[in-house]
Amino acid sequence: MDATTSAGLRPPQAKKRRRASPTAVDAIGNDVLCMIFAFLDLVQLIRCSAVCKSWKTVINKLKLLQIQYHNQHPTSSGGGNDLPRFSERSINIQMEQLAMDRQRSSLQEGEIDISQWKAHAVGFNKCRMKMGLILSGVGDKVMRLWSAESCKRLDEYFLPDKAPLIDFDFDEGKVVGLLGTRICIWRRVGKREIISSLEGLFTRGMCMSYVDPLAVVGCEDGKVRVFDMYSRKISQIIKMHPGAVSCLSFTDEQLIVSGSSHGTISISDLSSDQRVITLDTTTSAGIKTLCVNPSSYKLFAGSSTGHASCWELRTSRRLWETRASPNVLYSMHHLANDKSTLVVGGIDGVLRVIDQDTGNILSRCIMSENSNKRVVVNNVVTEKKKGMRLLENDRIDLMPNRPPITCLAVGMQKVVTTHGDKNIQVWKFDCESDKG
Repeated sequence: MDATTSAGLRPPQAKKRRRASPTAVDAIGNDVLCMIFAFLDLVQLIRCSAVCKSWKTVINKLKLLQIQYHNQHPTSSGGGNDLPRFSERSINIQMEQLAMDRQRSSLQEGEIDISQWKAHAVGFNKCRMKMGLILSGVGDKVMRLWSAESCKRLDEYFLPDKAPLIDFDFDEGKVVGLLGTRICIWRRVGKREIISSLEGLFTRGMCMSYVDPLAVVGCEDGKVRVFDMYSRKISQIIKMHPGAVSCLSFTDEQLIVSGSSHGTISISDLSSDQRVITLDTTTSAGIKTLCVNPSSYKLFAGSSTGHASCWELRTSRRLWETRASPNVLYSMHHLANDKSTLVVGGIDGVLRVIDQDTGNILSRCIMSENSNKRVVVNNVVTEKKKGMRLLENDRIDLMPNRPPITCLAVGMQKVVTTHGDKNIQVWKFDCESDKG
């Protein structure tokens, strides 16, 4: 199929809307879901509600979270007769706080089990994780979708030509990729096709982020180009840096945050006047990675010298800076809505958990070579390993076999990492209460 001649994405129309084929999670009927969900505990229900909108709707309609919370905390919920009023008042806050407390406890103290398997025939260095799914790529001519639980390969998306894949992301309906000087979109549901922008649309794109209907591309010339995925045209061009844009984030509030190879961080708000604000950085070291937490209005950045920094977006004030690693930080991420922990990784191969409020390092983790078991699940050979936590006085340089962490993504009690080789790793962190 010629990618450049495919029909473009169009905004939803009120009439003659073609029904898309259901995805795997949508194929299960609501009656079956109700029976399954009735057997789950509170934490399992929280995880299921984050998988997709249809599952969350079923769980909310049956008030399963409220019932389970009341069963476990009868005094705090005010008794059975007060359940509806309690649910309306604070159940969502209680559930979210419970999940985030569990997340912090597991990342900081829980036992670590690591699953590693060969994901590509050649080395690759990027991954994304959402809804229990992992998408891997960059370095290969294909992106692959995996289950974070079973390690099973679920789908794959081939690149249309020899153009290199630079960056990518995905959601329930599509995969969006930056290929050289253009944007490509792979449909995940309905008719399988690749939708491509014109070649040469960007001046060598370096990184990408998207929020429907806009994709934002950071380029080598220091400009950010805003691409409309429906019309397949550039809608805005914003000069952000004197040098190349090395990383960026685009939020639901249409806030563009970008870092440069010269160590600058700039912010532009598409919803207002697009004025570019440059943050005060203490070093000229290149910004290698950044992420924004909309829940706390905080921006986190990692540099080529191993520094991790945090700013308050509303005031542009730096809150803290810490030397997280003696070497470059390649990637950082946190669970959505988590205001407590930040996970970072870099060239030294150590997975670090950082306190979002203070910058203190809560834990340092590496893979142990003393435990290694090979199992075959769904025709995939998976190595089962143990993770170990380093003490404060442990010499990292004396620890063997630490492949660099080129990219990471954080989920509920798990972190997926890539290392520039053919393998992908999923770190699962057990909460102490799970053993009871």
